[in-house]
Amino acid sequence: MPEPRSGARTPSAGASAGAWEEPCAGASDTMMSIRQRKGGRAADAAGDGVAPQEPPQEDTAPEPKLPSEGGTSRRLWKILSFTVGGAIALCAGLLTSVYLATLHENDLWFSNIKEVEREISFRTECGLYYSYYKQMLQAPSLVHGFRGLMYDNKTESMRTINLLQRMNIYQEVFLSAVYRALPIQKYLEPVYFYIYTLFGLQAVYVAALYATSWLLSGTWLSGLLAAFWYVANRTDTTRVEFTIPLRENWALPFFAVQVAAITYFLRPNLRPVSEWLTLFTIFTSTFVFSLTWQFNQFTMLVQALGLFALDSLDMLPAAKATWLYSIQVTALLLVCALQFFNSMILGSLLISFNLSVLIARKLQKNLKTGNFLHRLGKLLLHLLVVLCLTLFLNNIIKKALNLRSDEHIFKFLKAKFGFGATRDFDANLYLCEEAFGLLPWDTFGRLSDTLLLHAYLLVLGVTATTALAVALRHLSDSPTQGLPGRCAVSLGPDTAYNLTHTLVFGALALSTMRMKYLWTPHVCVFAAAGLCSPEVWGSLLKVARLHTPARVCVVRHTVPTLLLLCLGCKLWPGVMDELSELREFYDPDTVELMHWINSNTPQTAVFAGSMQLLAGVKLCTGRTLTNHPHYEDSGLRARTRAVYQVYARRPPEEVHALLRALGTDFVILEDSICFERRHQRGCRLRDLLDVANGHVMDGPGENEAGLQPAGHPRFCEEIRRGLPAYTALFTRVFQNKTFHVYRLQKDAARPPAPSPAGQTR
Repeated sequence: MPEPRSGARTPSAGASAGAWEEPCAGASDTMMSIRQRKGGRAADAAGDGVAPQEPPQEDTAPEPKLPSEGGTSRRLWKILSFTVGGAIALCAGLLTSVYLATLHENDLWFSNIKEVEREISFRTECGLYYSYYKQMLQAPSLVHGFRGLMYDNKTESMRTINLLQRMNIYQEVFLSAVYRALPIQKYLEPVYFYIYTLFGLQAVYVAALYATSWLLSGTWLSGLLAAFWYVANRTDTTRVEFTIPLRENWALPFFAVQVAAITYFLRPNLRPVSEWLTLFTIFTSTFVFSLTWQFNQFTMLVQALGLFALDSLDMLPAAKATWLYSIQVTALLLVCALQFFNSMILGSLLISFNLSVLIARKLQKNLKTGNFLHRLGKLLLHLLVVLCLTLFLNNIIKKALNLRSDEHIFKFLKAKFGFGATRDFDANLYLCEEAFGLLPWDTFGRLSDTLLLHAYLLVLGVTATTALAVALRHLSDSPTQGLPGRCAVSLGPDTAYNLTHTLVFGALALSTMRMKYLWTPHVCVFAAAGLCSPEVWGSLLKVARLHTPARVCVVRHTVPTLLLLCLGCKLWPGVMDELSELREFYDPDTVELMHWINSNTPQTAVFAGSMQLLAGVKLCTGRTLTNHPHYEDSGLRARTRAVYQVYARRPPEEVHALLRALGTDFVILEDSICFERRHQRGCRLRDLLDVANGHVMDGPGENEAGLQPAGHPRFCEEIRRGLPAYTALFTRVFQNKTFHVYRLQKDAARPPAPSPAGQTR
C-alpha cells in the first residue's frame, strides 16, 4: 500500500486528506489557511492570528543548498518514519497472532489431547467446515476431493448436493491444496497447518487496522494504539481463539484490508498508478471477503448504504463512489459464478440496491443544484426512487429464480423490530439466541475499562459535528472559502467514509450482538486515529482558545503515548495471568459417543440429531447426516424441523415416519435439549416446537391465544420409559449421562395402540 502521511505535519497543513478547519478568529487566518492549502506546504510555527512573514528580500536570499537539503531531510524523515511504522505494524500483527494462538493452546492443551478431542473442540458449524478440509486431504487426489465436494451425498441424506455452491468452503479447498503441495507433511499435522493459517490471518487483520488508523491520522502511533486496543478488548473484537474455522475469521481480515484500501483510495490527488493499484487491492480484498463468508452480501449492503449517504450529500467524489459500487457488484457476481450461480447471491439486496443507485443517478443528474429546500426535496425524491427501484428489482429477481433461501432472515427481522409476533420456528430460533439479540450493556463497561469508549465518543462527537456542518453547507449550496470573516469547515472523504462506516456498523451491532465483531475493531481504529489527529485536537484547542500548531503537535503525540503507557501498566498483570492459566479440554461423553459410532455402526449409517452435534458426527466419524448447522437453505430448514420433532409432543409413529423419510438409521437424543434450562420459558427448543405445532408450552405461564393442549406426551421424555409403542419402532443401542442413541426399525409392524396409562406422563 502507498506510504501514509508523515506524522510530523501540523494541523493546518492542507495535505491531510481528512483535514478540516473550525471557525477561527478572523479573515486573516482564513486567507492564510486557504493559501496553505493551495501551496500544499506545512504550516509555519506561528500561532493563530499571526500574519505570515514576508518573503526575504533578494539581498538576504538563503544559500542555494538549503532548500535541497531541507527537501532531502524531509524525504529521509518520511522514509525512516515509514520503515519504523511498517516494522511496528508487522511486529504488532505477529505478536497478536502468537498471543491468540497461545491462549488457544493454554485453554485446550491442544498439543496434548487426542485427535478426536481436537476435532470435537471445533464446535457446531466450525466442525462441519473443518470436515471438508479433512475430506480433501483424505481423498486420493485433489481432483477426486474436488469432485467429492461437487457431488456430495453424505452431508444431507438421500440428496446429492454441490457443497461448493451451497457453502463458502473454497478456503478449505485452497488450504488442502497448499498443504498437499508443500513438503511439510512430516513436520506439521494438518490440523496445525489449518489453525496456524487462521491465526496468521489475525496478523493481517491487525496490520490492516493499524494501516487504516495510520492513514487517517498521519502517524503510525495511532496504528500502534489501535492494535493495542484491539488486543486489550479481544473479548469484544474477536472470537478466533475458540471458534477457529468460523467463516468470519477467514473473512474479516480481508474486510479490514478493503477498508484500509478504500481509506487510501478516497484521498485526493492520487497518482494514476497508485489509484489503479489501490482499486486492484479493493477489488481483490472484496472478492476474497465475499468468497469466504456467506453473510458477505448483508455486510456489504450496510457498507453500500454508508457510501450512498455520503454520495447523496456530495461528501464523496461521484466517480470514486461509482467505482466502489461497481467493485461490490462485480466481486459478488464473480463469487456467484464460482459458487455455480448460487441463487441467494443473485437475489441479494446488495446487487439490487447498487444497480438502483446507478440507475437513479442517471435519472436525476441535477440532484446537487438549487437552494436548500430544492436540494432537500430532490434528495428525498432520490431516496424514494432508489428504495422503490431496489424493491422492484429484488422482487423480480426472486420471482424469476423462485428464491426462498433467505426468507427466514426477513421473518426474523420483521419479528425482531416489532412488526408482529410470529410462530415461525426458524425466525424464533434466531430470536431466542443471545447472539442475535441487542448488544448487552456490559459490553460498554468492558470497552470503558480500557478507555476505548471514552476516546471513541470524544472523537465521534468532534467528527460528527464537523460532518453535520459540511452536510448542511452542501445542501444549502453556500460555500464559505474565500469570503472575508468566515472560515471553511471541511471533511476529507477518507475521514467521512470512516465516520459513516463506524456509524452504520455501530447501529448494526447495537441491534444484533453477533455483528459487534464488525464494529468494535473499527472503533479501535477510529478512536486511535482521532486521538492522534491534528484536526481533532486543533478543533478542541481552538474551542478552548489555546490553539497553536506547536501545542497541537505536542498534544497529539503526548496523549496517545501516555495512554499506551497507562494501559500497558494496568493490563500487563492480567495478560501475564491469562498466559499462565492452563486448562484442558474435557468432554468425555461426546468422546465416548464418537468412539461408539466409529466402532459399532456401518460407514453408510445415517444419523439424525441436533444441528450442532451432527457437525461433530460428520467430522469425527464421516457418517451421513440428515441435517447440519448451515441454515441458509429452505429445504435444509424443513429437514431440521422434521428431525427436531423428537423434542416435540408427537406420537412415535409420526416421529418414526418423519425420520425414516429422511433415511435415518440412528437418532441421537440429548438430555441438555430435552430438559433444557439454559433458556427461559418461551425460548427453550421444546417451547419453539410446541408453538410452531400449535401446542401450549410446558410449565406455568401465559400462552398465546389459539394454542391447544397436545394430544400426546413429549417424545424425548416418553421414549425413555420403554413402552411398547416406542420399543416396537426404536431400540436404544447406546447411552451415557448426556446422549441416548436409538436405532430405527426399518420394517417394523404397526404397534398396538398404547394403553391410556401409557398416554399420560
